[in-house]
Amino acid sequence: MAVLFKLRPSDKRTAEFARLYATHRPLVQRGLTVGFVLYVFIAAYQGVAARPAPKKEGKAKDAPARDGKPARVAVDAVFYRRLGVILRIVIPSIRSKEALLLVMHSSLLIFRTAISLYVAALDGRIVASLVRGQSLDFLLNIVRWLLVAIPATWTNSWLSYVQNKLAIAYRTRLTREVLKQYLGEESEGPDGKVYYKLSNLDDRIKNPDQMITHDIQRFSSHLAAIYANLAKPILDVILYNYQLAQNVGAEGLVILTILIQSSAALLRAATPSFGTYTAQSAALAGSLRHTHSRLAEFAEEVAFFGGEEAERQIIEKEYVALVRHEAKVMNRKWWYGCAEEGIVKWLWGSFGLVVCAIPVFFKLPGISNIDLGSRTEGFVTNRRLLLSSSDAIGRVMYSYKDLAELAGYTARVSLLLDTMSDVRKGKFEKALVSSAMEGENSQIMRSRGKVLEAEDIQFENVPIVTPNGDILLRSLTFSVKPGASEHLLIVGPNGAGKSSLFRILGGLWPVYGGIVRKPPASNFILIPQRPYLSLGTLRDQVIYPHSQEQMTARRISDAHLLAVLAVVGMDSIVEREGGWDVAREWREALSGGDQQKIAWARLFYHKPKYAILDEATSLVPPDMEGKMMEHAAALGITLLTVSHRPSLWKYHSTILQFDGQGGYMFTKLDAERRLSLQEEKQEVEAKLLEVPKIKSRLAELRLVADARSAKER
Repeated sequence: MAVLFKLRPSDKRTAEFARLYATHRPLVQRGLTVGFVLYVFIAAYQGVAARPAPKKEGKAKDAPARDGKPARVAVDAVFYRRLGVILRIVIPSIRSKEALLLVMHSSLLIFRTAISLYVAALDGRIVASLVRGQSLDFLLNIVRWLLVAIPATWTNSWLSYVQNKLAIAYRTRLTREVLKQYLGEESEGPDGKVYYKLSNLDDRIKNPDQMITHDIQRFSSHLAAIYANLAKPILDVILYNYQLAQNVGAEGLVILTILIQSSAALLRAATPSFGTYTAQSAALAGSLRHTHSRLAEFAEEVAFFGGEEAERQIIEKEYVALVRHEAKVMNRKWWYGCAEEGIVKWLWGSFGLVVCAIPVFFKLPGISNIDLGSRTEGFVTNRRLLLSSSDAIGRVMYSYKDLAELAGYTARVSLLLDTMSDVRKGKFEKALVSSAMEGENSQIMRSRGKVLEAEDIQFENVPIVTPNGDILLRSLTFSVKPGASEHLLIVGPNGAGKSSLFRILGGLWPVYGGIVRKPPASNFILIPQRPYLSLGTLRDQVIYPHSQEQMTARRISDAHLLAVLAVVGMDSIVEREGGWDVAREWREALSGGDQQKIAWARLFYHKPKYAILDEATSLVPPDMEGKMMEHAAALGITLLTVSHRPSLWKYHSTILQFDGQGGYMFTKLDAERRLSLQEEKQEVEAKLLEVPKIKSRLAELRLVADARSAKER
């Protein structure tokens, strides 16, 4: 009795607390519900918020790794900064097509959630009518189920359609911006040509083709999906749990939330760095594709050398690296998937069943459903809401993995955009030779020259420097004036700087000092030893880079083009190949000599002020070579020619000769005297070759003479 007496005050306090709680329960419920909504927003924000970068990574976090290891990619401040830059490209304004698609997508997401809430309640009413044996209510509910299927299926199809439209819209915007920078405009001059500089002056991107096609496509798809994977689950969590709180009480919802978040924190701590894995997979796949493209590009050289086994080893090495990485990722995903499903599906499911059972085993204030049908209806409805809520929470959890993968593709796209921006500003990252940063060389590498537009070509104290920092000439000075009699011949050993000079003239290489005066790039045409033939018709090869519309605008017809081809002895090709509109892989259809003739026909079509000829007649017969040179002079085209053929000397008035040791000579060219000296040199060399034979014969004759003298004695 004493014990009971002692417990009575406690019982009274408990009863008083229960009475006060029941009295103020609606207010408590509202407070808990509002708190839950705020918690969902805060938790969602923290789930996708930037993670602090490890201190050891420092500034290198935003740049490719320098120690051979790939930089770690994560959902951090760097990711959000990169994503913000790209979002301003793909969604330029709130009135853009992409913004309108987002609004439409959001509306459909809300409408689908509302349908799901109605279906959950309808599901409970159907089961309740079955338990109660109410056939008419059951049939009416089935009719309602079929009617609601119409907007439900319509909404789901539209959601998928709009999401795909968003992905295409993002990809289109981003691809246009990238190509705008990648290919540039003709008016940009030296600031353009990014596609060339990425491959030749910078080492950060090895396979821009894969980044522009595959990586941008994957980024756009992930970006379009991430919105639905984040916004819809968060909305679902709030609405489903709000309705669930009305049915089972906010107290059970709070307990369920605590249990779920505790296990979610454990799962998140064990989540691998999927963003890094995605970026590495894309890089390795691009490297493998690049290896195959190189084999296709240099197939003839490999075939002549018999390098099949060596190429196989290179390809297998790249493939094995990719497969090992993918196997590593699959192993990580396997155990993570086991832990994720065990926690999200089974552990959280058991928590939910307990919450759904609260109205069955406990009488809640304000809920008067006491019959079996009402209890069954409440349990089925709550169970449906709980399953939907659990699925939404699971998708919120999965969204971090989606964000991590998006971070990987964002890093790749951002690297492309940042590198192109740096290249356009003249900032290159290239592996340099060891002597590039020593003594005077370092001063040359740090300086920059001036490029001025002028009618003639002038180099004043301009160093010739290769992209890897090899200084071929410390100071070059020469000039060429436009005119039919001012042709320049450039000679010298390989690696002396002849082709490097042309690349500086074309604005492809930076100027590290001095002053370069030259006409705009549109006044130049380059004819290399192996000319470029585009994909297109025969007409396109002659007028490249013009289109047929531009040709027509210049009042040039196919008859004019045929006359141009006749100059180079190629007029029969039109009939032979089947007309002007025939499209082929012309690099394979034409011989090397014919390709050079087509390039000369292209020169005569455009009629520029200057033509840069880099062994452009090496495969052309001498008679045709002379005819083409004379026709170019007749058109007023000034020629800058690299050639070792003495037959071309007579067509040039000046000569720029490199010695291969960092020196040069620029002077007037007396072709006749130089040819005579060349012939005399060849005669002397031929005679010198005979000297050992003459000496040997002289020795033999002396021996014979000595023998005869000995006999006579």
